[in-house]
Amino acid sequence: MAPPLTAARNGPGARRVLVWLIPMAWTVSLGLWGLSRQDSVWRDEAATWMVARRSTAEIWHMLGNIDVVHGCYYLLMHALFECFGAGTTTLRLPSVLAVAVAAACVGLIGHRLSGAWVGPAGGMAFGLLPAVQFHLQEGRPYAMVAACAGIATWLLVVLLQGRGRTVHWIAYGATVLTSGFLNWLSLLVLPAHLATLVWARAGRSVWKRWAAASAAATACVLPLVLFSRGQSAQVLWIPPLTWHMLIGPAVLLAIGGAGALLDRPRTGRLSVATVGLPLLVVPQSGLVGLSLFQPLFLDRYVLFSMVGLALLIGAAVGAAVRAVRARHPRASVWVVPAVVVVATVALLPQSLAKRSPSSRVDDVLAVASDVRRMKEPGNAVLFLPSVRRDTQSVSPGAFSGLRDIALVRTPGESGTLEGVEASPERIRAVMLTQRRILLVTDSHRAAAPVTAARDKVKASVLKEYFTAVADKQVRGRRVTVYARIAPAR
Repeated sequence: MAPPLTAARNGPGARRVLVWLIPMAWTVSLGLWGLSRQDSVWRDEAATWMVARRSTAEIWHMLGNIDVVHGCYYLLMHALFECFGAGTTTLRLPSVLAVAVAAACVGLIGHRLSGAWVGPAGGMAFGLLPAVQFHLQEGRPYAMVAACAGIATWLLVVLLQGRGRTVHWIAYGATVLTSGFLNWLSLLVLPAHLATLVWARAGRSVWKRWAAASAAATACVLPLVLFSRGQSAQVLWIPPLTWHMLIGPAVLLAIGGAGALLDRPRTGRLSVATVGLPLLVVPQSGLVGLSLFQPLFLDRYVLFSMVGLALLIGAAVGAAVRAVRARHPRASVWVVPAVVVVATVALLPQSLAKRSPSSRVDDVLAVASDVRRMKEPGNAVLFLPSVRRDTQSVSPGAFSGLRDIALVRTPGESGTLEGVEASPERIRAVMLTQRRILLVTDSHRAAAPVTAARDKVKASVLKEYFTAVADKQVRGRRVTVYARIAPAR
């Protein structure tokens, strides 16, 4: 009797569905596990949360000043928040579903190129990869970019196998365009696909249509790229590239290279290695190259390259299935389940860590509850630095009755994430009129040096004229209550 998934490859269409349905269901289950992360939301997700709750006009206003690169994602999340309400489920479920789609694409690609076992093995491996598990439950656009890359790669495989039509090329261009609008660094998928075309020795007709679809998508994204360059100051915090930052990518490339060798790649033959290795190597290398000119090296920008790694892992597992089948045909059906179980158990500590609030640098919701408990009527509030105002933006109810004495224009009115504060002199004068001030800032572990003039004034006035009467640090944030020191007589 043929193994179940082998039969699925050659059997009715209903059984072939298992090739993509199993990885999708597996990934959704991983995503739903601990989705709320103990009701925590960290600073990056807080940006999504507070922008999504603004009106469409306010979002457009903000995109002219900052974060235009995430504009389409913010507008999508705004629509979802309007329909389903603001909450951690609405915030993160789109990423869960997007990663599940990417896993399904890995299953379909592996099945088409190397047999029924490679697809499900690679698709289930995708959801277990540590980088993927981090963004599986993240309210940011990178999971959606990975889904687009998976769909575009699957369409390319269909077209290279000669089974596609014009509508497939249109869908390919539209998918690349969508990923570019979600994050224009996803256009690095195009040189990866270019390498696949070269390696597989694609025909002239394929080259022409791929060039047309790619050029059209790139031309549509180019205005976004050029406009976002004017907002490059928002990524100045990314550290310059160093050798130790390349250790992780080097390990991934070594794993992927081993999988490619086991796939026995040959020039002119479309295979898992032909598709997966360029998708893993080219975006990672491209981001390294870009980072030599401007620091941009963050693994989330090329999360979609993990689709290539998952394909190559699937190829390695497929090679193991073939090796076992040659000696023990009946035992070969247990290879993939055994590998998945072993990998799941081995990665369990890391999986649990990713679902813990401590896996992120802070938690804006936890500190909001402390503000609600520690405030008194008539108190003032300050944020140091001003971007810590995200706590108030995400949980405005916790700050009711508090006066934000540094703020002159709200984040929504100013088209910014943190609002516009008064001059240092004005902040100092207002602080000296207060009896009790709540300061929301970073914990000692997460705090950065104070550099801005306004923040230096806040810190110096509190130190000289106030004394701390209550202090609470939780999950990377800190709330300190300051009382005015009585003047000496």
